[in-house]
Amino acid sequence: MSESPVPRRAVLAGGACIASSLAGCISTSATPPDVAGDDGTDEGGGGSGGTELLKAGGSSTVYPIANEASSYWNSNPPASDEEYWGPSEYGIRTDERLADYWGSLYGFDAASGDSAPPFRVSVGLSHSGTGLEKLRNEQIDIGNSSAPVAAELSDASQEVLDSFVNHVVGIDAQPIVVSQAIYDAGVTRLTAEQVRGIYTGEIENWSAIDSYSGPDKEIQAIGRAVGSGTDTAFRANLLGDPEAEMPGVDVRKGQNQQVATLVGQSNNALAYMALAFVDDTTPAVTLVVDGTEYEPGRNLGAEGYPLARDLHMYTWEDTSEKEAAFLRMILSDYGQQNFVVPTGYARLPDERQREQLSKLPGSEAN
Repeated sequence: MSESPVPRRAVLAGGACIASSLAGCISTSATPPDVAGDDGTDEGGGGSGGTELLKAGGSSTVYPIANEASSYWNSNPPASDEEYWGPSEYGIRTDERLADYWGSLYGFDAASGDSAPPFRVSVGLSHSGTGLEKLRNEQIDIGNSSAPVAAELSDASQEVLDSFVNHVVGIDAQPIVVSQAIYDAGVTRLTAEQVRGIYTGEIENWSAIDSYSGPDKEIQAIGRAVGSGTDTAFRANLLGDPEAEMPGVDVRKGQNQQVATLVGQSNNALAYMALAFVDDTTPAVTLVVDGTEYEPGRNLGAEGYPLARDLHMYTWEDTSEKEAAFLRMILSDYGQQNFVVPTGYARLPDERQREQLSKLPGSEAN
């Protein structure tokens, strides 16, 4: 797609920042302020064509994907805008605006006389457990989660779990990050056993790591909040149990953004977080698992990397036509290329993409 100055993109996308494959610049104010509060609730009218509101919320890991998609949807660019829509580049034959096209696949009419979408989309930011609970209580339409619902709501009955409809929209490979001072002191590589030892409290000082060349310094082990999908996935994948104890954790943060900020401000920290939030203030280390090295920017998404996990957008009991229109956009080639890859995650392989599309109502749609 053609390149254009960043300010124009920021205006059209409502302030959302397009991230590179390893650096996430995430704006929590990207959703238009007349549409959504921080919990995904409607705080104002949507204007013409915006009387209906699709509400999503939950995981801060999935947030960059859902929020970027909502920004494009709400701005509803014309088909002639090849930077933001340009449907012909994706084999889509239409002269409709972006949201008008995806909405039309499910019978939604375009707003007359202006560029407003058929309905507006609001994306709230919390964490996976909160989003799934709000979805179960029917406070939102889509619950974003970076861990499977069975791991997040471990006390839920099978009947409740069966009511969640799973839509996998992308793949994340959680990196292990350290403070810049620790990286500069030689810790550019850690084994899975060393990371486990730190989080279980067996390793408490950086001097216990052979490659560390600095002075005696206690390790500040940062964890995500209990109930976040990132935390659940980390414990399940690295410690073998989504409810495994981690007595070595010194502080927990509710969102990936907060973890990244703390690591960047510290001189002794270790943390796990979503790949999209890594930047030059939170260097990711190579993780060695059973003799295989998984290096940032090279093969973190490779099969066998233990911290790779699916990114989910759940619906409740069924998937409505409104939910399906928005999800189909994200799951399409257009959505994977514009909302998943630029925010730092891996797109779904072709077979998985077809599988997810086939689960939506109107699976014969383009």
